Amino acid sequence: MCLLALFHLNVTQIKRSKGQSAIAAAAYRAGEKLYSEYYGETSDYTNKGGVICSEILLPDHAPREYADRQTLWNAVEKAERVKNAQLAYSFDIALQNEFSLDENVALARQFLLEHFVSRGMVVDFAIHVPDTELGGISNPHFHVMAPIRPIEENGKWGMKQRRVYEQDEEGSRLLDADGNYIFNAVPTSDWGSPETLEYWRKQWAAMCNAKFEEKGLPERIDHRSYERQGVDVLPTIHEGPAVRQMEAKGIRTDKGEFNRWIKATNSLIQSVRKKIAALLDWLKEAKEELSKPQTPDLISLLQIYFNQRNAGAYTQKAKANNLKELSEIITFLQEQKENRKSPVRMEDFREYP
Repeated sequence: MCLLALFHLNVTQIKRSKGQSAIAAAAYRAGEKLYSEYYGETSDYTNKGGVICSEILLPDHAPREYADRQTLWNAVEKAERVKNAQLAYSFDIALQNEFSLDENVALARQFLLEHFVSRGMVVDFAIHVPDTELGGISNPHFHVMAPIRPIEENGKWGMKQRRVYEQDEEGSRLLDADGNYIFNAVPTSDWGSPETLEYWRKQWAAMCNAKFEEKGLPERIDHRSYERQGVDVLPTIHEGPAVRQMEAKGIRTDKGEFNRWIKATNSLIQSVRKKIAALLDWLKEAKEELSKPQTPDLISLLQIYFNQRNAGAYTQKAKANNLKELSEIITFLQEQKENRKSPVRMEDFREYP
């Protein structure tokens, strides 16, 4: 049976409405010092540990200067004029402890080139391997930032959405009650669709599983939730590197306590299920055994015999004698069983007519 390795691929958005900055986010992930022209401030994360490498991957039509991290994200900030703009997609993807660092880096880069850059996306990614306390579990992962606004073939930033106007049967645009044209805002790319995210998750799992197979390892990962897999257990929550570092130092956290409770509950549920399954198997076997034709025992045969004698008896005295005689025989049989003597033989009852 294959073991289940770690799968984690989560995506959020970096938004100004949450007070977030693309420059600050990129500086943190890459462990660099970057200046934001939009906010007029510097984000310095050069002392951040655990950043193994970082790289910007560009589609062919993107300006080459965007290979510079500060230039790229200042350009993104400049292209977004509104105060609540959505700036970038942010991915957090788990790597596998069963692979070497070089294998993990190569796998992450291949995944991004084949499934992100090939769609025309600009990708800024960084590999993180946080320090692990003695006895702790390593948590290698990579962060990905991709601008939400696409780059056109001419190298200019394009539109995130386009208007699709509703029309009547004659092709004329429809108006609302205020006399404005009715339209729907349709994304210019499929990058933010649930179907695309599902595709990415599935492809990442497939690439990791292919690597497991190539290395002759039994581990496998699955992009589906436990519910979709038909695995009836409670899922734990993602702890993240900060929580894991605190837990490794003996500092108990809310997330850590919750996951410990989940694991203990799952263990209890599995134990109860095993006992229930064993009981159901026993009941099935018992039912099958009881459904088989049963050979009558000696007492049953005697009861049948005396019932027939009673049916032909003419007086109550005769019936009473029959009952007394049957009672004496049953008492004798029970004594034989309790004393565990040799098996009862029919010859033992020759004195009875």
